[in-house]
Amino acid sequence: MPRRVAIAFAALIVATAALVAGPALGPPGDPSAPTRPASPDVSDDPIAASPAPSVAPTPEVRVIARRPPTASPHLGARLQAQLDRLRLRGGVPGVSATIVFTDGTTWTGASGLADVATGTAVTPDTGFSLASMTKTFVAALILDLVADGELSLDDRAADLLPDIAIDERITIHQLLDHTSGIHDFFLNPTIDAALQGDRAAPWSVTQTLTYVGRPYFAPGTGWRYSNTNYLLLGLIAERLTGTDLATALRTRFLDPLDLDHTWIQAAETPPAPTSHGYRFTGPATSLEPIDLSDGSPLMPFTSVVTAAGGAGSMAGTSADAARWARLLYRGDVLGRDSLALMVGDVEVVAGYRPPVPYGLGVQAFVIDGRQTLGHSGRFLGFRGAMRYLVAEDVSIAVLTNQSRMDPGVIVRALIEIALPRPGPCTECPVAD
Repeated sequence: MPRRVAIAFAALIVATAALVAGPALGPPGDPSAPTRPASPDVSDDPIAASPAPSVAPTPEVRVIARRPPTASPHLGARLQAQLDRLRLRGGVPGVSATIVFTDGTTWTGASGLADVATGTAVTPDTGFSLASMTKTFVAALILDLVADGELSLDDRAADLLPDIAIDERITIHQLLDHTSGIHDFFLNPTIDAALQGDRAAPWSVTQTLTYVGRPYFAPGTGWRYSNTNYLLLGLIAERLTGTDLATALRTRFLDPLDLDHTWIQAAETPPAPTSHGYRFTGPATSLEPIDLSDGSPLMPFTSVVTAAGGAGSMAGTSADAARWARLLYRGDVLGRDSLALMVGDVEVVAGYRPPVPYGLGVQAFVIDGRQTLGHSGRFLGFRGAMRYLVAEDVSIAVLTNQSRMDPGVIVRALIEIALPRPGPCTECPVAD
């Protein structure tokens, strides 16, 4: 994203947040991570670090009703037909998608199977792994702590986590926008075999950190997506709140916003039926799906979820994911200054040319001419995306239980139906 475009984009985001939320709270394609034999989402997210301006206190959270009116039956039928078609064409075992429209009406579609062996169908209440979409919650929590005066974006991570070896130059800001240079533990070539050697075994933070390799670059001199950044941010949030990450997220966001079908997998009992995750031995849609479940409710399996921590351990329904995207990016979760920080950092990181424009835990790019904010997520066996269309005040989330097909294809196809562009004028008045 060129510098001029990034600045204009950030300005539009802030202006739109002010318009739709009042005194609020605060990629033409969807690039994705290279396919790896196992593990999680090292995915498609991107930027750098700058001094943080002061932030206003967070006003009281506004809550949107959890079960708003649904979209018209005709539109719903067209969206469902497209979802079914794309699932079959992509050989996707199961998918759930939700759109929240400008007027608050919603559509949720489900297609395929949550459990192939038992023939259990995906329903609107089926939960999926959110993988790296977890980072949007952790980033919001960190910015909320900044707004509360508990933390500064310029604080050094090493001071907050003295028991972990961290370059003393690395700041909270650099962890948030992936300019720290810290190596991604999920990209260690030996971790896949370790994770899949005993999929039912929980991993400790200490165990995960042993897979962090040498830094990519000196802090603040480049951009490289790294799950390690958000594992550390989750630990920092726990230290500052004096509680575990699950409790902090539930207290600040999930309960107040009535996101009761979203949860932290290793710490909470699933409030919804869960899907199994599936891998394939190749791209052919005729191939049989290989179930990755270890028999527990953790998706895709225990070792990888517990290894991910704050980088990717949450799960939820597409309805909750779409609602969260709209609440967060329209300004109902963070103060306006915090939202401006989150999105404005896209311009800061642009100089490092990330593959996807990235801010403080947010992707910002254009889909078919529409400016969007959101995040992708990917584990072995799960892949999804949530996007907020800024000018339209519409959000969409697509969650799947496979990791070979880009869910951005479904996102774009559903947007085309839900928000059709006007066609060419055939009977327009002729100017004099």
